[in-house]
Amino acid sequence: MIKAVVVPALPESVQEGVIMAWRKKTGDAVTAGEVLLDLETDKIVLEVTAPADGVLSAVLHHAGEAVKGGEVLGHLECATRADRPPPPATQPAALVAPLKPVERPPVPTAAPAPVAAPVPPVPSPVTPGLPPSVRSLLAEHQLNPAAIIGTGPGGRLTPPDVLRYLENSPKAALKLGDAAPELVPAASRTVPPARQPEQRTPMTPLRTRIAKRLVEAQHNAALLTTFNEINMQAVKELRAKYKDSFEKQHGVKLGYVSFFVKACLEGLKKFPILNASVDGDDIVHHGYFNIGVAVGTARGLVVPVLRNVDTMTLAQIEVAIGDVAKRAETGALRLEDLQGGTFTISNGGVFGSLFSTPIVNPPQSAILGMHRVEDRPVAENGQVVIRPMMYAALTYDHRIIDGREAVQFLVTVKQSIEDPAKMLLD
Repeated sequence: MIKAVVVPALPESVQEGVIMAWRKKTGDAVTAGEVLLDLETDKIVLEVTAPADGVLSAVLHHAGEAVKGGEVLGHLECATRADRPPPPATQPAALVAPLKPVERPPVPTAAPAPVAAPVPPVPSPVTPGLPPSVRSLLAEHQLNPAAIIGTGPGGRLTPPDVLRYLENSPKAALKLGDAAPELVPAASRTVPPARQPEQRTPMTPLRTRIAKRLVEAQHNAALLTTFNEINMQAVKELRAKYKDSFEKQHGVKLGYVSFFVKACLEGLKKFPILNASVDGDDIVHHGYFNIGVAVGTARGLVVPVLRNVDTMTLAQIEVAIGDVAKRAETGALRLEDLQGGTFTISNGGVFGSLFSTPIVNPPQSAILGMHRVEDRPVAENGQVVIRPMMYAALTYDHRIIDGREAVQFLVTVKQSIEDPAKMLLD
């Protein structure tokens, strides 16, 4: 019996996926639920599993090909009850005559043939058991995972491990089989090299989708950015006082983003138009607060959504941020984790950004950009003092949000961060 391996049903927002790699090859025996291949969509990587026990008899689409939901990827040949050989027939013992042993001349024994030493297998550039994001990096740079030290649980490789290996090992970026460039003293170089190293790789579906969405946002919306600076002294002191007990009780570190989620919630309640979106000629006012938190991964930027943050405590928000960030890094996010956001926060400060203008994530109408906290001289009560300051940027769609509302929203965020006790005590 033949069973089809098909692309799982994709949501309306995902039109197609690209096959990253098959984990099984034709002729391999598989069990039901075993992962056969990785399928990359413009949001996440999906694992396509075997629908039943059997043997992979045909592969219809290969790595790099684009496929749509419901399309047949390959075939499994599954054994049925009729295919199984019948059990051997037995006869009653009384009807079977005993067999008389036959004497044969002794056979001269020969020396045993030498057994060849087993040849160690050549390590594959990609190990199937690794997370999809790691496998993608290893395949892209054709690296041997055995040469990289993993820092994840149980020594597991993570995307930062691979990126760190590439940064610290220039030869690692060479494709397998390429010769390393010969190091020649500058004084002895008489002619330039005949060929400059160059590599062309297609955009991943995620990167292509990001590019399209950002261009659409700039072309279809009237984007404007307003700025302010925030004194982080109060939040910094609060974190220093409670960070150890907070981490011990909740299992995560107390960061800045959870405070900004709470502060943005205060602003969205006061100015709900920033929580709205544009649909054609209509303004859609959302009666819920789903705040997306931008997370940078090896595959690109993703924005997991924290749902109904108005019902969550600061600790619950911090735990949720830690959870989605970890799953984003290992490629374990689900499609529903990335949908339904009404507002976004992007923290460029973790990469060292001091000042930037974030781009709205359609169909949302506003995004807050956080930046690096830096000690700067400021005036307080007629005195110049040094305070940890952060520039904050709010980009908004001027089609439905006026400058007055945008500025007042950002002032609300500033006041909430500078007086966190008032915000947390509601």
